[in-house]
Amino acid sequence: MPYRIIPSFSDNFFHIYNRGNNKEQIFFDDRNYDFFLSRLLDSFETKISLVAYCLMPNHYHLIVYIKETLALEKAMQRFSVSYTKAINKSYNRVGHLFQGRYQSKLIPNNEYLLHLSRYIHRNPFVANLVNNIEDWKYSSYLDYINKRSNSSLEKHFILDQFKSIESYKSFVNEYNVEETYYLKNLIFVE
Repeated sequence: MPYRIIPSFSDNFFHIYNRGNNKEQIFFDDRNYDFFLSRLLDSFETKISLVAYCLMPNHYHLIVYIKETLALEKAMQRFSVSYTKAINKSYNRVGHLFQGRYQSKLIPNNEYLLHLSRYIHRNPFVANLVNNIEDWKYSSYLDYINKRSNSSLEKHFILDQFKSIESYKSFVNEYNVEETYYLKNLIFVE
């Protein structure tokens, strides 16, 4: 089957995700998570804004805002190769780290954007990695609720739509099965 990707046109939000080859880990210790974010932001330069993220042991989710058409494709290729080479060298590995090329989904509307941010921030809790969403330090959720400050994160796209930080926190903590089913179908089914 030929490779297909939705081109990244400027002034649009995209959901970017990928997982480890054979569903294996892509992060092996705490330093890897920080290194991943640093390399990612270096690759994005000023052409892409990171809106939200969650880094899981064997996969990642990003919400990005594209400022320049086709910037995402170049940045993600540069990032993926760079991160894989660094991890392979550090851990005496060879071969692919990621399952394949990253997946890219256009975020079609604001409602989808908000619910996707909730889905991403809840991911470690749903995966039973933590008992409380705030306990996972490898996501942007702590920045969203002002328990950490990452100046590279463009959280205003989402937070400006809530009355307060507490309103966003309540939104993320609200959960219903129907929404998860709806989002999974929208997000992951092509």
